[in-house]
Amino acid sequence: MAVQTAFKHPFDTAISSGLRFLVEVLAWVAGPWAAAQHSLWFAIPAAVILVGLPAIFSTVGDKKQVIITTPGILRVLLELVLHAVAVVAAWLVWPDWLAAITTLVVIAGLATGIPRTKWLLQGAID
Repeated sequence: MAVQTAFKHPFDTAISSGLRFLVEVLAWVAGPWAAAQHSLWFAIPAAVILVGLPAIFSTVGDKKQVIITTPGILRVLLELVLHAVAVVAAWLVWPDWLAAITTLVVIAGLATGIPRTKWLLQGAID
């Protein structure tokens, strides 16, 4: 059996990737929750879109597995949409204290992800 080595990203840390994943989870929960406030029929497509898009569209060198190759700028835009969904949806459907924590997590995720974001915007070249 071949031993798999851990994927090592040149501009990402455990903290920045962990916060980015937490922001994705917050968007995956808050987004469909907010969509369900309008109609339960909106919740499932919202969840599929919010989970599916970042899983399918990746930039080479940014993830271990790339399904559909995406330029760095588009990956950044996709992630900014997820960040916005997490914040806006949280303020729409959750108590203020939880929405405030969500906002702080998003800000921390953006701040710790600056090196990776710059790398993606510069064409994702090592």
